[in-house]
Amino acid sequence: MPDLGAVSGKDFGPDIIVIPARFGSTRLPGKPLLPIAGRTLLDRVVAIARTAAAQAGDCEVVVATDDERIAAHGRDLGVDVAMTPTDLDSGSVRAFAAARARQSPPAFVVNLQGDAPFTPAAIVAGLLDVLRQRTAAVVTPVFQLDWPRLDRLRAHKQTAPFSGTTCVRAPDGRALWFSKTILPALRGEDGLRAQPLSPVWQHLGLYGYSFPALEWFASARASQYEKLEGLEQLRFLEHGWAIDTIAVDVPPHVLSGIDTPADLTLAEEAIARFGDPYPA
Repeated sequence: MPDLGAVSGKDFGPDIIVIPARFGSTRLPGKPLLPIAGRTLLDRVVAIARTAAAQAGDCEVVVATDDERIAAHGRDLGVDVAMTPTDLDSGSVRAFAAARARQSPPAFVVNLQGDAPFTPAAIVAGLLDVLRQRTAAVVTPVFQLDWPRLDRLRAHKQTAPFSGTTCVRAPDGRALWFSKTILPALRGEDGLRAQPLSPVWQHLGLYGYSFPALEWFASARASQYEKLEGLEQLRFLEHGWAIDTIAVDVPPHVLSGIDTPADLTLAEEAIARFGDPYPA
C-alpha cells in the first residue's frame, strides 16, 4: 500500500475545511437550513470553519452540497460552494469531490460535519496542525466521557440509537474501532464509578486527511461494517489503515450531532444555558 501521508511531487494549493451539507437527511430533511436560536445550522457551522481557518492560516472554507437551496444559502453567507453529485456515499467522498474541484488540490482536508454546530474551532485548526507535522494521514478527535455525560448518552440513545459514536482506542491513540453502540461494555461498572472518568471515548464528528488518503478513500468501495454501522471511517480500518485519534477537551454544550427534532431543542437549550459560542 502507498504512503498515504506523502504529499511530495504535487503542486498543492491552500488547505481546505469542507462542510458536507445534504438536504435529504432521512431523520431530519433539510437540516442545514433549519434554525437554531435564530441562525441556520449551516450558518453556525460555517462560523466555526471560518474561525478555524483563520487560526490555522493558509486555509479556505468550502460548503459541499448536491442541493441548490443549500448552495444558495451558502452563497448568501459568502462562503465558497462546490456542487457535488447526489449519489456520493459519504460526507468524506463529498469532501474529496470538493477538494478535487479546486484549481490546485489542497495538501490537507478537514471534513467538518455539517450537523455539528458546537465543534470548537480550535479543535478543527488543531487537526490541520497535526496533519502538517506529517505525523498521520488520517486524524480525528475524541473525548473521554465522565459518568454524567455517559449517562446522558445512554438516555439519548433510547430515542436516537444512531446518534453519537464511541471509539475504542489503543494507549498510543490509534483507533481500534468506532461504533454507534456504546463501547466498551463495562463489567463491574459500580467499581469503575469511583473514578471521575468512564472508560468510554466519544467521537467528535470531524476528520482530517492528507489529500492522497482522501483520494484513496473516495476510490475504495464502502466496506461491510461501514455499511452496517453507517460510519465512513470504518472503511479505513477494515482495509488496514491507521486512524490517529486526538484526545481533546470539549465545551459543556457539545452535542453528538443534530439528527432529530429533539436535537434542535437540545441545541437551543444549550445555547440558552451556556451562551452562543459563535455569536453573529
